[in-house]
Order: sequence, then C-alpha cells, then structure tokens
Amino acid sequence: MTIVLHWFLPTNGDSRTDLSLGNAVGTHGKRTVAGGSERAPDIGYIGQIARSAEQLGFTGALTPTSSWCEDAWVMTAALTQVTDRFKYLVAFRPGLQSPTLAAHMAATYQRISNGRLLLNVVTGGDDVEQRRFGDHLGKVARYARAGEFLHIFRRLWEGGSVDYTGQYYDVRGAQIIPAETWPEVYLGGSSDAALDVAAGYADVYLTWGEPPAAVAEKLDRVRERAALAGRELRFGIRLHLITRDTAEEAWAQADRLLAGLDPDEIARAQAVQRASQSEGQRRMVELHNGRTDALEVAPNLWAGVGLVRGGAGTALVGSHQQVADRIAEYHELGIDEFIFSGYPHLEEVYRAGEGLVPVLRRHGLLPGLASSAALLRL
Repeated sequence: MTIVLHWFLPTNGDSRTDLSLGNAVGTHGKRTVAGGSERAPDIGYIGQIARSAEQLGFTGALTPTSSWCEDAWVMTAALTQVTDRFKYLVAFRPGLQSPTLAAHMAATYQRISNGRLLLNVVTGGDDVEQRRFGDHLGKVARYARAGEFLHIFRRLWEGGSVDYTGQYYDVRGAQIIPAETWPEVYLGGSSDAALDVAAGYADVYLTWGEPPAAVAEKLDRVRERAALAGRELRFGIRLHLITRDTAEEAWAQADRLLAGLDPDEIARAQAVQRASQSEGQRRMVELHNGRTDALEVAPNLWAGVGLVRGGAGTALVGSHQQVADRIAEYHELGIDEFIFSGYPHLEEVYRAGEGLVPVLRRHGLLPGLASSAALLRL
C-alpha cells in the first residue's frame, strides 16, 4: 500500500529567513505581520504554498486552529478557488460550534470544493486558550463532548432527522443536506480519553512524531480500542522535515536552526509547554526536557523544533534516502498518512517535492513509478 503526503499551511505566519523556525514562537499567541524578514499569512502567500504543494505531488495540507491563526474554515474555503485537486485538513474545536452547524458548513464546503474537505478534530489542551472562546470545560469533559459531537455529526451525514439528548448536546429534529463526499475525520491525542474517542469516531488517528517504538505502542492501543468498537482506523503522523541531498547538509541546517534560537525564548516556550494539560505535549517535552545537547532522539529524528514550538516538535533530518527510509519504517508500523512541514514552508516544500518525493516514488511508497525491485523483475 502506498502512502499519502500532506503539507502544512502556516496561518499564523512564516519567515523569509530559516534561522528562527519560522514563527514557531507562536506558542505565546503571535501572528506575523508583513515586514522585515517575516511573511504574513495572507491569501497570496498561503495560496502560493498550497499551489506549490499540489504541483509537487502532495495530496493536501493541514491548517491549524488557535486564537492567533487565521480561521481555518474561511482561509481554506478561499484556497479551494486557487487550487484544483488539493485537499484541506481543517483543524477545528468541536466545543465552539454546534454539531448541526458544523455538519451544515462541511456539507456546503464539500459541494463548493468538489469534496476536498478533511476534518481535524482538536479538543484543546490548554484551559487558558479554551477560555478565550468561552469554553470552561476541563480536558476529560472536552473529550466526552467531542464524542457526542461526532456521534451527532455522523448521524446527520446519513440524512434524515436527528434527535439526540446527551450530557453536552440536546438537538431536536436536526437535519442537513449531506454532500456526496464524507469529510474524513482525523483525531489525535495520547490520553486514554483521546484514544477512546478516536477509536469510536475517527477515520484516521494522528500521532506526533515520537520514536518508532513509542509510536508502535500507541497504535496498538488504538487498534485494541477500535476493535472493541467494531471499527478499523487508518493512521497518520505529524512531523517536520529537514531533507537534503546529503546528510551533512541536513544536519548543518538543523544546527543553523538551533543556533538561531534565543535561550530566553526556549525557556519561555518550555514553561508554556510544561503547563499544558496535553498528554501528547508532555511526551514531546520529555523527548528533550529543554536540553539542546541531545536532540537526536532516534535515528534521523530531531527534537529541536519542540524547544520553541508547541505541538508537533520533531523533524526527520537527513539525506533524501535516509528520510525515505525513516518514512518506510513508520509505514511498516501502520502509518499511511504523513503530514509534513518545514521552515520556511514554501522553500521546504520544494526541497521535499523535488528531492524526497522522487525517492519515495522509486521505492514504491508513492504512486507514479514502480519500485526498483519491481523494475528489476520486468
């Protein structure tokens, strides 16, 4: 089975330089404005990234959600008009809108985009961020609410009228006009509550880029829960990329990124991350514990991004062949979908598309070319 490649759209901004991890310090709520070396997340620049990723062989892109990002629904709906086949994985928080409204929006999106919407359900791992939107539930309650939300959402897509009374939602006679294409649901999280909701309602379970053994253990836990629910899920992983013609070039770039980080900024970002309620964030922090001298946490897996960036904090670093080998290793664990990014996002999507993608195709991991072994058998 081949893999699916996605990119990432930095809707809180990017950088024209490659020495500050773009706008990774957005863990504090920073949105880039144009000027100097910064790239504002306007439709022109984000559209440039999306069009480039589409042309280079990526299937779609993840667009994040936070109070300092541009709204993912609005931004990506606009981007569907400047791309042809590219899909948009829209991150959104289910507690901030009703399931009926979300299903209605998703159906409209599918019709105007010819079925190019994917949904990344984010329950939220930070009470401070949630309260900005008037959401005062704790973490466990947010996952329970997400389960009810997705239950209603799926029933609405089946057509007909929906009545549902739960702990968090009470809808009577709810209905929408479903679109032809179901917007597949992606959901991540490392806590037991997250795994349970994913097993019951997600189409794709997402994990952040941990060492392969830790990823394998997590996927097994999801499989067990999904089997109890009579379901099977696909699996995806979120990683950054530093891929170059040679390993020396790639690690030199990682060293330049690390050298460009302000120690005070690292300390501030680590304080924010350690205060997070997210189990996944805790696991990311434990990969490096704020240290800068032991960041290769598995072969070609570098935790330097997580020093200043919340969320996914690891990158695959190496030659195109080495990175392809690591992708194949994750694929053997059951990972079929890969969501990548790089700093800056425009330049790095070209490095990945022109250097890494051909290697993946030669090895049969992407459609388009037969594997080298298959060619030898002809």
